[in-house]
Amino acid sequence: MKKTILTIYLILTTLILSSCSKKLNKYEGSFLFLFDTVTQIVGYAESEEAFREFTDFIHDELETYHRLYDKYNSYEGINNIKTINDKAGKEPIKVDQKIIELLKFSIDAYEQTGGAINISMGSVLEIWHDYREQGIDDPLNSTLPPMELLEEANAHTNFDSLIIDEANSTVFIQDSNMRLDVGAIAKGYATEQVVKSAIEKGYTDFLLSVGGNVRTVGGKGKDKAPWNVGIQNPDVTSSQYSLYTLALIDLSLVSSGNYERYYTVEGKTYHHIIDPNTLMPSEYFTSVSVICEDSGLADVLSTALFNMPYEEGLELIESLDGTEALWVFSDASMKYSEGFEDLIKK
Repeated sequence: MKKTILTIYLILTTLILSSCSKKLNKYEGSFLFLFDTVTQIVGYAESEEAFREFTDFIHDELETYHRLYDKYNSYEGINNIKTINDKAGKEPIKVDQKIIELLKFSIDAYEQTGGAINISMGSVLEIWHDYREQGIDDPLNSTLPPMELLEEANAHTNFDSLIIDEANSTVFIQDSNMRLDVGAIAKGYATEQVVKSAIEKGYTDFLLSVGGNVRTVGGKGKDKAPWNVGIQNPDVTSSQYSLYTLALIDLSLVSSGNYERYYTVEGKTYHHIIDPNTLMPSEYFTSVSVICEDSGLADVLSTALFNMPYEEGLELIESLDGTEALWVFSDASMKYSEGFEDLIKK
């Protein structure tokens, strides 16, 4: 059963967290596969059974979003992003409201970032994906996609071709060659929606990490102390795993970098974050991290900042209340927004 992949263990100390002397134990759990990554949960509960109920709830909620936002796989009885893409140029598809809300959020993200985030670039990203996979499987014969092929696909990335009919709960891609790719948004957006559902259900004081997209709710321990969350060093050869450890309460941390999905062509690495302006992997930074409350917004901004010059990204961050960022350049130098230092663990 799917729950068998869940691992739970009791952290050594037992904490007294209420005036009525109820003992809440600190637990950690994890499961695989959803959004093609590892999900980790840290929280407090009166028993292992209570914590398992919580993690089951998180798993099931996250699985719903995973299936709806999947562009690679079909699921019986579900119309998802893959269904919409498969029916491009053919017919409108009736979808769950969760898909419509994601698409509306994505359109807002496109406008907010000046086009640095564009989910209609699926055709371009599919080309890069195929060449990257071929290069990983056969590195001696790895090649770059021809620019003319990328430009041809880029001619089919117009948001005007995406028709959302909220009254009838349908989505239709008019351009038969256009494809949606929500990879830069879906994981963070889904994380935030799951957290909102958990809070509505009464869960408090936990940390949820979906493939490194971290969302903290409340604090930890009797004193509701901040959660300690590290920012990964993009230099994977370094003995220093984290660049900074942040102290977070009710905040999200999301990073985008060139160190996860990449391949090599003639000695040069090419990662998976594609600049909409050049149609090539962005070369401004090695990683960008964003901290704000909303995990969906943090996911959007981390990728958008990765695709724009530092000065432009800083201006965007400074225009947003409660939002901070860290930029890491190729020479390992770093810059951060004005309020970033206040979040560093003292």
